[in-house]
Amino acid sequence: MSYKSSMSVPAEMQANQLENLPRQSWDSPPWNRWSFQHVSEFLATAVVAKGASGEDSAFDLRKMANTLDSVKLDLPYLGKCDLDTFLDETYTDGFLVMHNGVLKQESYFGFLDAAKLHLSQSMAKSITAAVLGILVEQRLIDLQQQVSHYLPELKQTAYVGATVQHLLDMASGVRYSETYVDASSDVALTEIASGWRQAPEGVIAPKNVWEQIRGLKTLDAPHGSRWLYRSIETDVLAFCMEKVSGKRLPQLVSELLWQRMGAEKDANFTVDSSGYGIADGGFNACLRDYARFGLLYLNDGKNLAGEQVVPAAWVAATRAADHQMFAATGSIGLPDGAYKNQFWIEDSVDKAMMCVGIYGQLIYINPVQDFLVVKLSTWPSALNAEFKIDTLSAMHQIADHLGL
Repeated sequence: MSYKSSMSVPAEMQANQLENLPRQSWDSPPWNRWSFQHVSEFLATAVVAKGASGEDSAFDLRKMANTLDSVKLDLPYLGKCDLDTFLDETYTDGFLVMHNGVLKQESYFGFLDAAKLHLSQSMAKSITAAVLGILVEQRLIDLQQQVSHYLPELKQTAYVGATVQHLLDMASGVRYSETYVDASSDVALTEIASGWRQAPEGVIAPKNVWEQIRGLKTLDAPHGSRWLYRSIETDVLAFCMEKVSGKRLPQLVSELLWQRMGAEKDANFTVDSSGYGIADGGFNACLRDYARFGLLYLNDGKNLAGEQVVPAAWVAATRAADHQMFAATGSIGLPDGAYKNQFWIEDSVDKAMMCVGIYGQLIYINPVQDFLVVKLSTWPSALNAEFKIDTLSAMHQIADHLGL
């Protein structure tokens, strides 16, 4: 494989990556090929401890030799190619496939290996929501309760009247612009508030994520009347979780999810200046542990030891999405898609669940086919419609190859 990362990273960066990393554009190409796997070296992070489990005691993934090297694909944009070409052309760092509980493929490219953590981007939203589902079962959070009940400070913002479920489904009416190429957008301010980059000269930005949330005071639509993707919704949920539990997000994820699912590596969250773990995109974990998380949703919330971690009712509710609300605005490549509980739902038939992050992060979960794929990437741009459509097509063709 040519592996585009090793060919595109400047020689001086390969020699001394951290020293040459531009802090204002660390997540842009070609720097992201290295930076997504070394986040804790240049950003403040908080550990998500694996607890007593580890490499020797983590719930094992039953592994076979890689069996998909011979797969031939015919993709909408890349055309006819083998699996290696698809992975190379879509800037893949790590790739893992499981079927019927058996690991069929595990591949690493460029800088990544089994021990390294990789930035999840918005897959962090799904991980945060899984823990929220556990808190719902513990009766600490009511989905129909207004978020301002848990966070009274939000009564002075546009979030007044929005329920927990509204935010889980990205269905509040709060104005928040998520345009990644616009340096003045709300999501750009979130990156500054998160500590991911410094405010440009002349830009007045919130000091932390909580300050930004408290400043969102404009309502664009009635709560529950529309679907619109906004990263800050996940952070509001995380502050609710911290308030009802009395614990910070990294500790919650560690105790309620990471330890109980049998993770083999500590994970981490990037944190803002107040120590808040960035729920909307700051989570980092190794490839196999992303797979262990996906397996929870593949197996009705149970870990590999058969223990219930995420409530089965929560997993079922996540698949029961409102496809009609999503259809009004939708997303490229998902004509029959939906969004529920911080997961993307591919269609209304198999209802495959997906954790999705910009720059090509994906956990693809199809319980009907007992099929799981994790793909960690560093696309040259945050969004790429051709890569997205080819990747979903590849998921289906790999499943066909396995006889599903």
